[in-house]
Amino acid sequence: MNSHIINLFEFPSNLGLKKTRPELEPGVKKLPSWFRKHHFHERIQPEQIFTLNPPEYSMDLDEKTGVRNVEKIINYAEKQAALLSPYLRQGSFQLILGGDCSIMIGNAIALRQQGNYGLFYLDGHTDFMLPDRSQTGGAAGMDLAFVTGYGPEKLSNILHLKPYIQEQNVWCVGNREYDPGYVQPILESGITYLDLKTLRATGMQRCTTQFLQMVEAQKLDGFFIHLDVDVLDDAIMPAVDSREKDGLSYPEFNSLLYNLLSSPKAIGMEITILDPHLDKDGKYTTQFISEFITIIEAVKTTSDNSK
Repeated sequence: MNSHIINLFEFPSNLGLKKTRPELEPGVKKLPSWFRKHHFHERIQPEQIFTLNPPEYSMDLDEKTGVRNVEKIINYAEKQAALLSPYLRQGSFQLILGGDCSIMIGNAIALRQQGNYGLFYLDGHTDFMLPDRSQTGGAAGMDLAFVTGYGPEKLSNILHLKPYIQEQNVWCVGNREYDPGYVQPILESGITYLDLKTLRATGMQRCTTQFLQMVEAQKLDGFFIHLDVDVLDDAIMPAVDSREKDGLSYPEFNSLLYNLLSSPKAIGMEITILDPHLDKDGKYTTQFISEFITIIEAVKTTSDNSK
């Protein structure tokens, strides 16, 4: 982390997801208030808290792009960037609560406005699908493609800033959807891709070390971490919209995140997809928050001891 001072941004958009039940919109929009209820804000002790309420949820499919809620997502992304961008150069760490993964678009625009940044994309899926292959039209499954300059110009070139993040500065880590047709697009890109099997074969320490070496070699201004909680094992985090068997254990996850956050080049992070509707008693949320806070405290302690 570049600083012990943390600003907390709440971007609770669910515009990138399709309804899984006709009567209920995706519950990820309640993630920030759910975390607050479970004492996340209190334990993080942010310097400042910012909240940007999203447009009303809808299922509108844009026929030209093949993506749902295009205009609303663009509008929200521009407002996100306007709010977040000024703080990226002020010597504090920006922690962002979603929302679904489409919030990456606005955050990436903010990064692009402030410099040349890397991205560690920690997710149980690649989110590198283009609209013609999507079965849902949801931007949350395509956002990594958009932020690296692929897909419809309307989403990949907002404010004429394409690409928001250079693909050679992105590592996509943890996917466990192994269908060849699904992974083909990312394999053909310039993104460094480690699925779950490859990650385990490589090792958590080696993976993060190599990523941080890339950040230094490319002389990047810093890097941002995307975390979709569905990268965790389904047994410990089933409160997600697109479940898959297996996933990272907490010891594996903690090792990865500790190594990344221990770097002074880490300038921000987003947490996405945890759906309170799917964790009625808060069991999985409580454990996640406990593990996450432990990592943050360990990073701060190590930093203090090294001074």
